[in-house]
Amino acid sequence: MSSVSERGMDYAAGLLARIPNSRWATGLPKLLEAIKAYMPPEQIAEVLRAYEFGAAAHHGQKRKSGAPYISHPVAVATILAEMRMDSETIAAAILHDVIEDTPAAAEELEEKFGKAVATLVEGVTKLDQVQFKSRAEAQASSFRKMLLAMIEDIRVILVKLADRLHNMRTLESMPREKQSRIARETLEIYAPIANRMGINTIKTELEDLGFRYLHPYRYAVLSNSLRKAIGHQKQSVSKLREELGAALHAHDIRGEVMGRRKNLYSIYQKMQRKGTSLSEIVDVFGFRLIVDSVDTCYRTVGVVHKLYRPMPGRFKDYIAIPRINGYQSLHTTCFGPSGMPLEIQIRTAAMDMVAEDGIASHWQYKATDQAASASQARAREWLGRLMDLDQTENSEEFLENVKVDLFPDKVYVFTPRGDIKRLPRGATPVDFAYAVHTDVGNRCVAAKVDRRLVPLRTQLSSGQSVEIITTKGAKPNPNWVNFVVTAKARTAIRAYLKQLRLDEARDLGKRMLNQALAEFGTSVRKVPAKRMSALLEDFGLNNRTELFEQLGLGERLAPLAARHLVAEPKEDEVDSARGQPLTISGTEGMVVSYARCCYPIPGDTIMGHLSSGRGIVIHRDGCSNLASYRKEARKWIDVEWLPDIDQTFHVQLNVEAVNRMGVLAEVAATIAEVESNIDQVEVRSRDLDSSQLTFNIEVRDRKHLAEVIRSIRSMKSVLRVSRQLG
Repeated sequence: MSSVSERGMDYAAGLLARIPNSRWATGLPKLLEAIKAYMPPEQIAEVLRAYEFGAAAHHGQKRKSGAPYISHPVAVATILAEMRMDSETIAAAILHDVIEDTPAAAEELEEKFGKAVATLVEGVTKLDQVQFKSRAEAQASSFRKMLLAMIEDIRVILVKLADRLHNMRTLESMPREKQSRIARETLEIYAPIANRMGINTIKTELEDLGFRYLHPYRYAVLSNSLRKAIGHQKQSVSKLREELGAALHAHDIRGEVMGRRKNLYSIYQKMQRKGTSLSEIVDVFGFRLIVDSVDTCYRTVGVVHKLYRPMPGRFKDYIAIPRINGYQSLHTTCFGPSGMPLEIQIRTAAMDMVAEDGIASHWQYKATDQAASASQARAREWLGRLMDLDQTENSEEFLENVKVDLFPDKVYVFTPRGDIKRLPRGATPVDFAYAVHTDVGNRCVAAKVDRRLVPLRTQLSSGQSVEIITTKGAKPNPNWVNFVVTAKARTAIRAYLKQLRLDEARDLGKRMLNQALAEFGTSVRKVPAKRMSALLEDFGLNNRTELFEQLGLGERLAPLAARHLVAEPKEDEVDSARGQPLTISGTEGMVVSYARCCYPIPGDTIMGHLSSGRGIVIHRDGCSNLASYRKEARKWIDVEWLPDIDQTFHVQLNVEAVNRMGVLAEVAATIAEVESNIDQVEVRSRDLDSSQLTFNIEVRDRKHLAEVIRSIRSMKSVLRVSRQLG
């Protein structure tokens, strides 16, 4: 023990004399034992002051288990002390519940312990109870605020993870239903965050505890089976450790050989992923070789491969290309004695510290070690991207986006300049484009992978070189959202589509208002400014743009807005008057849609129904669903097709054909001959004599549809054909 640590304990002992012995039951000695090894006396004093304040504030409060409440924050602080976190983090951990659960205020904490500690406590403090529409939304909103608080000070998440870990360690006192809910949340959110931050020690324990409480029976069976398997392998593991140690010594390599057992949850996941039993999972044990330098790491691989034959394709270099959370190591899998697979990791001591404690190692090394600093930088880079995701107004959507980002393994691809981009498994060139820059993604039109043009939905593999081809004026394709996997790409595309939809809504809303005003012999341009201002004030809107948006999205009715704008209208004038119908061109975008019950096409007599949030839904005049809408006469709008529309529209055909081999292909070929594309086909029913076929096809208008139907009717195998009427 260093002299600084000894003086620290002497200083602490003097302060402890003032603390009643009863408080020692709260776990304070264990905390002091952890901090004495690295913390100077004045910082130990600050931690003890925080303890005295927290113990007084929580006095009389109990946990579900019956223990004094202060035992929980002290245990959280101890977890962080074992990771050698700084005194501000330890003090904040002890005080992390005082703002919510006691009369203490943030201002008081700042006055007594400084701004940094107070800010940390505020970042970690459980949120005030807010009224949400659902429990899921409440959890998502809380999670969103927690992640965004992390951006201010990354230590917030360390305290939060330690808080969750201790709660998981003491979960047995909770009801079974609550155990299951908290365990699921831990496995879905907190363990992946710990992994994303590179904190392996917390991640593995959270996973095993989450597994234990979410699937208690599976956990018990697997735990017992694993205990027996370990008993059988102990002798082999000891022998292998000796062989590896001897091989290093023979090549003058100073290093430490450690055998390690894989955590229970990772074994369970492997069994689930591969569909195998525990007896088939032979690599329960692995070995870790800790050496003195990066150069020695690569030399050690050669020694290991000389001792045991390596498995082809199972060598991974995470030193040259670190994982997204900053993890660095060399991984190799070899054939051991009797062909038993051996998983071996080779790294330096600094890399091992980062591998176990992730961003926490930044404080342990005081940012002097490159690996620790890199881990911190990667964590901040990810947290910075959360700001891009926070553009969405929906907390649950934000949570799902972040969940996607929390499972990032393992695709490393190269830009044309040789820079590495880390992307989630399943990422596409579109994800890559948005990873480079949002503008690159928005203007992407094509992609080359290893110098060959590929479809934009192609899934990328590690080691590939990706080049994005952009065009000025290009725009995101709405279909991209169906195959991108990164949260950044999904958020950027949705943001563009939302803006596009609003632009379309404004244009449509203005046209609808002009149509309604035409019934009174006027237009938007001719309406006096005073009348427009009065309308906007009545509707609580800021400008005409907002009015047009609401009209286009169907949230307000154009006839009622027109009634407000014209002078002294008659009571029934709007309902009875019929001006020029609104023309439909088929290019209005997302604010005009076509009912899938009747599939209207140019040439059909149509009606438009205003649907709140969707804009106008076009129906055929004879659609059976119109009857249920007749009571909402004010929501109907006269519409007609623009002449000579150059678009295709969907229509559904029902075909009854002779039940014989190849008839489906014959009908499809006939449809293609008359220049109609088949989007979907379904065999609805089949008996001995006939088959009922349903085709969803694209046609230009009623004339084109009639041509398709005539061609199908002329086939000998077809008994009858009809259009879906709705």
